[in-house]
Amino acid sequence: MTDAVENAGAAQPATVAARGVTSVSDEVVEKIAGAAARAVPGVADLGGDVSRFFNSVLDKIGLDEVGDARRGVSADVKGSSAVVNVVLVIDAGHVVADVTEAVRAAVIDAVEKYGLTVTQVNVTVDDIELNQVAGA
Repeated sequence: MTDAVENAGAAQPATVAARGVTSVSDEVVEKIAGAAARAVPGVADLGGDVSRFFNSVLDKIGLDEVGDARRGVSADVKGSSAVVNVVLVIDAGHVVADVTEAVRAAVIDAVEKYGLTVTQVNVTVDDIELNQVAGA
C-alpha cells in the first residue's frame, strides 16, 4: 500500500497547502490604496492628466463612478507582497514631501491591514490644484 492509502484515515495537520491558497488581485489592492491616498490632506485628486481627462468625459455622460476607485493607482501583487504606484495631484500650499510621505504611510497601513506586505509605494506628483490654496 502507498502512504496516501495507509494514512487516508489518519488526522492530518492543517496546512496552508492542504486547505488551498488565497490570492489577492491587483485590483483589490488598487482600490484599497486609492481610498487611503484620497483621504490624505493635501491630495486634490488621483491620476495623471490623461486619466483625469477621461474621467471628466465619463462624468459628463453620466458614468461618473466608472474607474474612480482605481484611478491613479496601480499595484503588482506577488503572493503576499505588493508594490503600489500612486499618481496624484496635490493642493497648492502643501509641502510635496509631507503629502507624499503621508500618502505612502496611509497606503502601507491600509493595505497591510488586509494581511499583505507592502514592499514599495512609489508616489508621482503629476499636477498641482491651484484653485484651493491652503489656509485660504
